[in-house]
This record gives sequence, structure tokens and C-alpha cells, in this order.
Amino acid sequence: MSDLDLLYTDVEDDLRSSVRDLVAARSEPATVAALYDGDRSVVDPLWRAIAGDLGLAGLLIPEERGGAGASAREVAVVLEELGRSVAPVPFFTSSVVATTVLLAAEQGGAADELLAGLAAGERTAALVLPLSTGPGDEVPGFAVDADGRLTGSARSVAGALEADVLLVPVGTAAGTAVYSVPAADAQVEPVVSLDMTRQVADVTLEGTAGQELIGAPQGGDAVARALEVGAALLTSEQYGVAQWCLTTTIAYLKDRRQFGRVVGGYQAIKHRLADLYAAVESAGAAARYAAAATAEGDADAEVSTAVAQSFCSDVAVKAAEEAVQLHGGIGMTWEHPAHLYLKRAKADQIALGTPAAHRARLAELVDLPAPAPVG
Repeated sequence: MSDLDLLYTDVEDDLRSSVRDLVAARSEPATVAALYDGDRSVVDPLWRAIAGDLGLAGLLIPEERGGAGASAREVAVVLEELGRSVAPVPFFTSSVVATTVLLAAEQGGAADELLAGLAAGERTAALVLPLSTGPGDEVPGFAVDADGRLTGSARSVAGALEADVLLVPVGTAAGTAVYSVPAADAQVEPVVSLDMTRQVADVTLEGTAGQELIGAPQGGDAVARALEVGAALLTSEQYGVAQWCLTTTIAYLKDRRQFGRVVGGYQAIKHRLADLYAAVESAGAAARYAAAATAEGDADAEVSTAVAQSFCSDVAVKAAEEAVQLHGGIGMTWEHPAHLYLKRAKADQIALGTPAAHRARLAELVDLPAPAPVG
């Protein structure tokens, strides 16, 4: 195992505080729950505040390309806080996944203008792939004709509703290239999603003009890198979800009384909380290691991502389920925010690869042979 510093720095602590204060002030649980009734009025103002006021949209972009020149460590801290609040903003889809694709483009090329717009919070981008596409999965490519017009479709694309630029993987004889398409020129159909705080959409292009940003086969490498980085950093969001569920449930059980006793005083409840605490702390360590390894370009990065994804996904769901159950009757109500976290956790569980897919990938990475067939 590599010798990586996993402790949070003072800068990261200050960053966490800023994000937490802003989201708490501008994104109440009731406002987030309104998304499930079709009211998305909170999304744009909150995103402008995060991207513009705090300047977080360009964290991964180097200073020479108009960004903040930060690393995956700082991005992980932001995602922890956005997970803690299930904030309905396209930070993950635009500032992490789409940005990582664009960073692979040649400096001084057509991608630089878009990167500068993303860093300034003036533009938002989305990679046109199903949300379930994980590292190592085959990337379905759109078709391109001799005039640079794109045709094809992708279902369940995250971030497409908020994006004004779509990054489209295009299959060519030489491999995968990446084109940009104005979102206004595409057919973007919203899909009723389990997690409406990250609503997905079906994207269709029918002879739509596009601009090549990354040629083949470098485009395929750029998409693969974006999926890898996205999977690594998504675990920090999952940790944030699990952490909120744990701390909120503990606080409730320390106050809630039943049959003349504090509910948290029952031995069986203590055992459940102790198990959950151990799991959430382990998830935090796994997510932090994946972020640090990604930031340093460490040799353990792919392994740490597979480990963290296969573990943190399940822990987030478990923590959310326990939050709903241990809150008793109130946890089952629409007014309590626990359901928002359960939906985000379940959606994240299949985003960028399922836990089973990451375990299978981990086995390949560490040369673990498959079990012998029975019979």
C-alpha cells in the first residue's frame, strides 16, 4: 500500500465549512423534496452560488487553463458535503466527469474555451453516457457522417438537463472520439428518476452538427479516465450520505423516549449503531484513500477505486435504510428528509458501475482467479 497522507488539511477544512454553510442556507430539505413534484427552481440559484460565488466549478482545472488548480482531494471534500445535503447541483457530472474528459484535450485547442467557461461557472457540461456506465465498460459511441453530423441516442444520462454543452463519445474506425454539441440542438427528454436530485434524461441526436474536441483513439482514453476519476470521487459523496444518516439517527435516538426510556439506551439499538458507525468510518477511510490516490496518480488508484466503490455503495444504502427504520414512524414520512438520502444512496449504488461490477474488476486488477465451476 502506498504511503499517502489521508489527513484533512486546514484548507480542506475551510473549504468544507464554506460549502456546508452555503448549502445549509440555500437548500432546505423541503426545497429539495419539491423536486419530486417537478419544482426545480432551487437548482440554478444553488449551482450559481456553488460554481460562481464559491468558485468550485473549476477545482480540477489547472490555473493555466483558467481553473483553481486544486486536486481530487479538494473535490472529494466538496462531494462529501454535497452528499451530506443531497444538493441538487451538477457538480459531479460537470465539474468532475465532464471536466476530466476535457482536460485530456490538447491545450490551446477548441476545448480550452469550454474549460474556461466551466471554471468560471458560466457553462455546464455533461458526458453523454448512461449513468450506469463504469470504468472498463464498453462505451457506446454515436455515429458521425462526413459533414460532422452526429446521430444516435443514450438513455439515463445524468447532468444533461442542467448542461448547455454535451460531450458526445463518437465511434470511428480509429476508436472513440469526443465531440461537443450544444444542448439546445439535442433532444433531451427528462426521465422520472428514483433520485430526482440527480435527474437523468434520454439524449437523442439526429444529424446534429458537432465539433470534434478530442480525436480517436485519444477520446476513448479521455472517457475511460473520466469514468475512473468519477468512480473514485463518487465514493466521497456516498460517504457524505452515510455520515449524515448516521449522525442524524444518533441525535434522534438520544432524544426520543419510549416506555419511559431514551430509545438509544436499548442494547439492541446500541449494537446496530455501533455496527453502522464502524461501517461508515471504514467507508470514509476507503473513500479518502481513493481520492488521495487519484490526486497523486498513485499506482494503487485503480485498486483503491474498485475497493472503495464496492464498499461505500453498500454502506451508504445500509446507513440510509437504518436511518429510515430507526427514526420509526416519522422516518417513513415524506416530510422527513431520510427518504431523500435513501434515494440518492440507491441511485449512487448503480452509478458508474454496481458494487458487484467493481468487485469483479478488483479481482482482475489483483489477479484473483475466478472460482472453479461447480459440477
